[in-house]
Amino acid sequence: MHFTQRLPVLVLLFLGLLLPVLLSAQNTALSKVWVPDLGNGTYKNPVLYADYSDPDVIRVGSDYYLTSSSFNSAPGLQILHSRDLVNWSIIGTVFSQQPPKLRYSVPQHGNGVWAPAIRYHRKKFYIYYPDPDLGLFVTRADNPAGPWEEPVLLKEAKGWIDPCPLWDEDGQAYLVHGFAGSRAGFKSVLAITRMSPDGMRLLGDEVLVFDGHEKHPTLEGPKFYKRNDYYYIFAPGGGVATGWQTVLRSKNVFGPYEDRIVMDQGKTAINGPHQGAWVDTPSGEDWFLHFQDQGPYGRVVHLQPMTWKNDWPIIGTDPDGNGKGEPVLTHRKPSIKGKPTALATPATSDEFGDNTLGLQWQWHANPQVNWMLLAGNLGYLRLYSVPLPENFQNFWQVPNLLLQKLPADVFTTTTKLTFTPRFEGEKAGLLMMGMDYAYLALTNVGGKLQLTQTVCIKANEQGKEVASAPIALTQNTVYLRVAVQAGAKCQFSYSLDGQNFQPVGSTFQAREGRWIGAKMGLFCTRNGTTNDSGYADVDWFRVE
Repeated sequence: MHFTQRLPVLVLLFLGLLLPVLLSAQNTALSKVWVPDLGNGTYKNPVLYADYSDPDVIRVGSDYYLTSSSFNSAPGLQILHSRDLVNWSIIGTVFSQQPPKLRYSVPQHGNGVWAPAIRYHRKKFYIYYPDPDLGLFVTRADNPAGPWEEPVLLKEAKGWIDPCPLWDEDGQAYLVHGFAGSRAGFKSVLAITRMSPDGMRLLGDEVLVFDGHEKHPTLEGPKFYKRNDYYYIFAPGGGVATGWQTVLRSKNVFGPYEDRIVMDQGKTAINGPHQGAWVDTPSGEDWFLHFQDQGPYGRVVHLQPMTWKNDWPIIGTDPDGNGKGEPVLTHRKPSIKGKPTALATPATSDEFGDNTLGLQWQWHANPQVNWMLLAGNLGYLRLYSVPLPENFQNFWQVPNLLLQKLPADVFTTTTKLTFTPRFEGEKAGLLMMGMDYAYLALTNVGGKLQLTQTVCIKANEQGKEVASAPIALTQNTVYLRVAVQAGAKCQFSYSLDGQNFQPVGSTFQAREGRWIGAKMGLFCTRNGTTNDSGYADVDWFRVE
């Protein structure tokens, strides 16, 4: 296929020597709450039980690389790696500060990086992504783990979204994209424009190639491929929570395109199975990765087998034999050459033993240098108390929230921290963030520490925080915990010795953010601005 390339022999040899070390390191961080590889040659879905929204995947040699929407979170555009499409690890990010840096220095909920596309062309990795308010961007790298070039604004246009490139056999290059009704004023149509062969410039105006209003409303997220002289556009229709996977095909790049639904929910419990990526294996198998919207858990990623019939793909199983597939929950793993792939999962727990922040962490906005210092040699992360924004209403406005994705439907997160405040009102704690949020925090009140659970409902609508009755503390080292049960119901608790935990407050129902799932993490804030700051030293953060 056009997107499958061979790595240079020397690089393959180097990776062969390095891989056992990397896999050994990955095993030490294996998730304790969700491992999709069942260890018997099969896997269970989701293969990524976390909010990797709008995933796109490529294969380069024997390696697979995945990226997804990161919206306003920074570092942005996380890159994941796998050798078998089931065991995934985070290996890098495209940028630490989202451009334009000033715009994203404050939370921009639901804005920023929408559905990206990753490709490999002429020994370079490309990522195309939209910012729905600014236009289409492209960035390149020699190594998918980074560094990546500063993103280039390919097209300044409000409402152009979800770009995906295609390099044809004759050297011509094209870009397909959709439109966001909230910005462009219309939606459910796809357009194609020519690109320069290096993929860094658009040539001429876009051409409308398909209108989905009649049969595929909210058509978006297109991915561009070529097979057997057919041009294919894979694009989800029907909306995030209830939609289906549409495939368009034509012998001409600009159409006209035939359309067919190749996967929907069918008789399964997997709602809205669509938007993702077709990828093959070195042995010639075809697979499809897509998301499923699970509300507060975000858009989790499933892996489906894929077959071809009369040059149309069928995704998942086809119990009715009508060419329209439905998702599987368990299946045989993709075939790979050589030794079985070691178990791997994206990192969650963090002992803060390194002098770089774990790749699972993302800030609520572009991070500033005074928010955090790492002390990996001493084994902790120091968060400095950052002044709350002017006209503070609630944490929906706060940029210095250090967060990560929820890693499963049921889990417990515990963190050990030591709080050293200097001024009245400084606060540090453990947070479950979304349009509704709750946190368990220590606050400096009159020179003494108080522990409270605080809940804010409809934070996105300037909801007010409500705190539980304060608990007086006689020590500044505490263990904070949130236990998440099915349905994302959260119970906070604390301990002074790490053994005996006492619940605080009532059960909190986690809620998704703007286009993202709920996120959990840490914060440290203060009310005013002075020439000094208190801090919280976080010893560890464990997900079990």
